[in-house]
Amino acid sequence: MIKLSANLGFLWPDRPLLERIAAAGRAGFPAVELHWPYAVPAAETARACALAGVQLLGLNTAPGEMERGEFGLAAVPGREATFERQFAQALEYCRRAGGTSIHVMAGVVEDTAASTATLVGNLRGAAAEAERAGVLLLLEAINGRDRPGYYYSTVERVAEIIAAVGSPSVRMMFDCYHVGLGQGDVLGRLAAMRGLIGHIQIAAVPSRAEPDEGTLAYGPVLEAIAALGYDGHVGCEYRARGDTDAGLAWREALLPR
Repeated sequence: MIKLSANLGFLWPDRPLLERIAAAGRAGFPAVELHWPYAVPAAETARACALAGVQLLGLNTAPGEMERGEFGLAAVPGREATFERQFAQALEYCRRAGGTSIHVMAGVVEDTAASTATLVGNLRGAAAEAERAGVLLLLEAINGRDRPGYYYSTVERVAEIIAAVGSPSVRMMFDCYHVGLGQGDVLGRLAAMRGLIGHIQIAAVPSRAEPDEGTLAYGPVLEAIAALGYDGHVGCEYRARGDTDAGLAWREALLPR
């Protein structure tokens, strides 16, 4: 059975975070995931999730100075101290808010020996802390159209980094939108990466809207996810074409019965 989570970085963008959490509960989502919730105290987020009857899954490490093109710092040489502070912030928030995972953002940086060593070193330190806290770390390949120059754009490269870190607390976030747009063969890559996947996300290719349009047929994708025995949530990280609630009819049409 497919379990969905609402990604509140994108859904219900017309309202503040705590109201988005309430909206997800009213819409029948059993779980939510966040981008950067740090302006809202973790205790308030936890309380809102409890009131809405939703489980909090994960959040992202802070992106850094986005106005300067930063999008995560884990692989950026020379920014190790800042990344350490960012990760400490994410882990503390995750624990206090009741979350279970953190997407560790690698950053916009060339894949070189130096950036790889930085990423692996940072992840090993973060993984040791995550293991003690019972929190999963997630790594995500991001397609080159949406984020040119991001450290990794393929799931195969993410798999190599996971192997280099060597921690059971570091897993792959398999975003079907990024894979479909940047690589293709989503079904084949889902099967190949199944043993490494800690979370899955979906959105239409190439529009990133509701998953009922575009070139990637999500009926077969969702059936394949269920057939692979994946028992985690599938994150709805899409930008609604209009009103978020009005666009949720895709669930009835696409979810395996």
